[in-house]
Amino acid sequence: MKILFIAPKYTGGIGGHAARVAEKLNEYGFNVKLMDTTHIPIKKLKNPSFALISSFKAVFGNEKYDIVHAFNVPSAFPMKYTKAKKKILSVHGVYSEQVDALHSDTVATAASLAETKVLKWADKLTTDSKIVKETYKKKLGIDFEFLYAPLDIKKFEAIPDVKKIDNQIVYIGRDSFEKGIDILRSIETRIKGKVVYCTDVEWKEAMTTLKESSILVIPSRIESIPQVIKEAFFLKVPVIATDVGGIPELIQNNVNGILVKSNNPDLLLEEINNLLEDKEKSKKIVQNGYEFVISNLTWEVLLPKYVKFYEDILKS
Repeated sequence: MKILFIAPKYTGGIGGHAARVAEKLNEYGFNVKLMDTTHIPIKKLKNPSFALISSFKAVFGNEKYDIVHAFNVPSAFPMKYTKAKKKILSVHGVYSEQVDALHSDTVATAASLAETKVLKWADKLTTDSKIVKETYKKKLGIDFEFLYAPLDIKKFEAIPDVKKIDNQIVYIGRDSFEKGIDILRSIETRIKGKVVYCTDVEWKEAMTTLKESSILVIPSRIESIPQVIKEAFFLKVPVIATDVGGIPELIQNNVNGILVKSNNPDLLLEEINNLLEDKEKSKKIVQNGYEFVISNLTWEVLLPKYVKFYEDILKS
C-alpha cells in the first residue's frame, strides 16, 4: 500500500503524530512517504505559505498513491490536488475554535468558512478525540472516525535512569496563550517547589526532565488530547491538567490524575501544593495512569486498528 502523508511539520503536536504513524506503518510493510515542504518562517505566514507551496507540489507531482493522508486543515489543500484513490484528513481539535481563540474576528470567520469547505474534500475524516468528533457532528453534521494517537513505549528505552528531584514541577509544551503557560507563571512564586519549563527542547531532553519531576502541569485553555499526558502516565509522573478539550477522555479526576477548571490559577495552585504533600495519593494515581496507558494507548494495542483502517478505506 502506497501512502503519502502531508503535515506542515513532522515534529510536535499533530505533525509528530503523523511521523510516528508513518514510522509504524512502514515497519508493518506499508510504503509511507512524508511530503517535505518548506514554508515562510514568519508566524502569520507559516500556514498560508505551506498550503500554497505544498499545493503547487501536489499539482505538478507525477507520483500516484493509494491513499493521501493530510494532517490538519492547512494540509487539506495539497491533499485535494494529490493524485490518490482515497483521501483522508485528520483534525486534532476544532480548527475554527482554535483560530477564534488566537486571532481576530475577521481571521476567525475566514477560518470557519475554509474549514466547512475543506472537510468535504476528504473521503474520510479522523480525529483522536471523542469531544472533537461529537462537536463536528453537532456543529456541521459531519462524521469523523475516532482513532487514538498511540504511544510508542519502545522509544522510552532511550531515556536514561534519573534520580527524582523532590518537588520539581514540569511544564512541557508551546509557549503560547492557548497552552495557558502564563497561568502557571502567575502562581510560580507560591508553589512549594521549583517549576521547570520545557518549551523548545528535543523530545529526549523533555522526557528526561519529565521522568525526574514530581508533577506534570497542563494549564491549557484549549486542547485536543496532549500526547505528554500519555508519556507522563507511562513514566509514572502524576498529572494535574485543566478539564478542557479531550483531556477528560484520558484523566479521571482523582483516579489517574487531577482535573481543574481552566483559567483558575488559585485552584491550580491549591491542587499542585496539595499533591506535593500527599505522597500516597500521588502513588495511587500514577499506578492507575500507567495501567490505563498500557491497556489502551500503546502501539501494541492500537496498530491492528490502524492497519484495518487503511485497508478498509481502500475497499470502500
